[in-house]
Amino acid sequence: MSVVTAPAIDVVVFDLDGTLVDSDRALDAAWLACGVPLDRITYGHVLAAECDRLGIAVDDYLAAYDPSLVVSFPGVEEMLADVGRWAICSNKHGSAGPAELAQLGWTPEVALFADAFVGSKELAPVLHALGITAEQALFVGDTLHDRHAADDAGCRFVWAGWNPRVGPTPGDEVAQEPAQILAAAGGQLLV
Repeated sequence: MSVVTAPAIDVVVFDLDGTLVDSDRALDAAWLACGVPLDRITYGHVLAAECDRLGIAVDDYLAAYDPSLVVSFPGVEEMLADVGRWAICSNKHGSAGPAELAQLGWTPEVALFADAFVGSKELAPVLHALGITAEQALFVGDTLHDRHAADDAGCRFVWAGWNPRVGPTPGDEVAQEPAQILAAAGGQLLV
């Protein structure tokens, strides 16, 4: 990784599942409880679309979802304690996301979930709620949905490389561990 400087940012906006938290156990348990075979479970989707694909009612999935199975990735708690202003922009269902935040004791400045967006997540409503421009934010995520949301808003994007499923392309910024987000927020490019 070479170190190049960029403007420091004011707020770090995070995706939730697969970025700050490892929710695979909770997601798998809910899908399995709804009768979905393990080999049909995939990650990083808008819940309503995935329920439609799998023939499951959203309410049935939510009834089976247990947020207590969600854990933060190693190093995330420490990074959040030091990052300053931070927010959440997630495709997580509007009832499950706040339950996870409460269970973890996290209080981001703004947290918007799937019910706040038309379709997939959008950074614009989060930036508006924070009172900042795209240039003042850094978005950290683990999926192409996240990358597209950042691109659509004109926001700098960093892959959460501590999740082994991330799929950056050459030249993308990747934080291999949560502590590197502090450097990125301070103006280092992680390429």
